[in-house]
Amino acid sequence: MPVAHNVSADAVGLENLSICLALRRAVFVDEQGVDPALDADGLDDGATQFLAWANGVPIGTARLRIADGTAKAERVAVLDDFRGRGVGLALMNAVEASARAQGHRSVLVHAQQAVVPFYERLGYTATEDAFDEAGIPHRRMRKCL
Repeated sequence: MPVAHNVSADAVGLENLSICLALRRAVFVDEQGVDPALDADGLDDGATQFLAWANGVPIGTARLRIADGTAKAERVAVLDDFRGRGVGLALMNAVEASARAQGHRSVLVHAQQAVVPFYERLGYTATEDAFDEAGIPHRRMRKCL
């Protein structure tokens, strides 16, 4: 598929959190059947939120959370119609740039098993065997920045 036109991804303030949550609900809850309580973990206020836009419309989101000194990319979600078109790449580039700017030398992600190849193309390496998270197989992956 071609890359979506005019895609950009940037950190956004908490005033945009409702947009991030709506995108996450569409992907994780509505599409994948994740329990809404698992997505709403109460950690969004302390995280940096990111939105990806195409032609002024929000189409993807992610967050960067620092936990125990580790930069973690979390809640990476792209609307179905825009997958495979560079949106995830734009989001992860923005997340990684933010982590790097904060002095972190690596980023950790819990990748759903189905998207492990995407993260591998970005330079992430699986560090452990698969595990269950929200009823979906995941792999813990890390990338040195």
